[in-house]
Amino acid sequence: MRKGAPHIVEYFHQWDDPYSQLAEQVLDRFGERYDIKLVRHEIRATGGKNQPELEKLDTWARRDAELIAPYYGLKRPSELDRSAHHAPSEAVLDAGSARLAELGHYSGAMFYYAGEWYWGVDRLFYLEQRLRDLGACRDVSLPFLCPRPEIDVSGADASALTLDFYPSINSPYTSIIYDRTIAMARECGVQLVHKPVLPMIMRGVPATREKGLYLMFDTKREAENIGIGFGPVMTPIGEPTRRIYSLLPWARRQGRDTQLMSAALDLAFRKGVALHRRAGLRKAVEQPGLDWGDAQAHLVSPGWKDETARYQAEMGDELGLWGVPSYRLRGGEGEEDLCVWGQDRLWLVAAEIRRRAGATGVSA
Repeated sequence: MRKGAPHIVEYFHQWDDPYSQLAEQVLDRFGERYDIKLVRHEIRATGGKNQPELEKLDTWARRDAELIAPYYGLKRPSELDRSAHHAPSEAVLDAGSARLAELGHYSGAMFYYAGEWYWGVDRLFYLEQRLRDLGACRDVSLPFLCPRPEIDVSGADASALTLDFYPSINSPYTSIIYDRTIAMARECGVQLVHKPVLPMIMRGVPATREKGLYLMFDTKREAENIGIGFGPVMTPIGEPTRRIYSLLPWARRQGRDTQLMSAALDLAFRKGVALHRRAGLRKAVEQPGLDWGDAQAHLVSPGWKDETARYQAEMGDELGLWGVPSYRLRGGEGEEDLCVWGQDRLWLVAAEIRRRAGATGVSA
């Protein structure tokens, strides 16, 4: 940006979006704490290929926002008094939505600053850090408004709990949280049930260029935050996915299905290895200590298809989730299942594990 120019942050508010209702609660403090010009736009849901299942998205967003609000010290959307809130005019919505599209995005609760996007309270700490690095924080002794909670299962004995884990081999987000999920399960003793599903694009969910670009940018930023490498990337969509999945039942019988999945994700998303080539696939098999010769007999095995379809139906129809990675935590006397979606919700799974396991120092 030009030297001496004001730090202009644009915020895109979707009045009926629960994530926007969370973000709105910190706007005043954000504007007071940082030397910025905050420009607010009102928008409507984009829909279309960027948001292809709006009804499901709305249902999930409301549930998710209710879960995370207390951890950020915010009111749940259901606790807010919306009676005096009026929907913006069509002209205002048209202008805001046009500006969002002009800048190349599609979601509400988005902050835009100097070429980068920050989604709601979940990503606000990235923007705060950037502004602090630029000397635009009026009081650096103050903590972040919405710091990311830690993935913490310390002191928890979760052997009586079960965690269903729904990853996908073609998911950038899965690639950066997969090993951490497995490690967390081992650390606390939760019974992990590995349930890989097909990539969204192989399930007919459209992926636009602007959405793809944002997801890759955001994944890299998330990876750096947790100290995980990301890139170079060679996505394993299509035949590589089918081949790796066909080997998972065989690898599971040897107790190494998660190791095989981990190796494939590492090669595809951190080493840029082409898994559609024989040499790349062999690396994925041999890296966790599996026998390449034995694997040949299982590469065309169709058994994985019914299994994966069952997991997909369970995740989508039963749990109401369709993105990956997703999680379902089961167990605990009188407790409902906790169902969450996203690599940025593993901290919430961990917090709930600690609560249900009776670990000390748990708050929400």
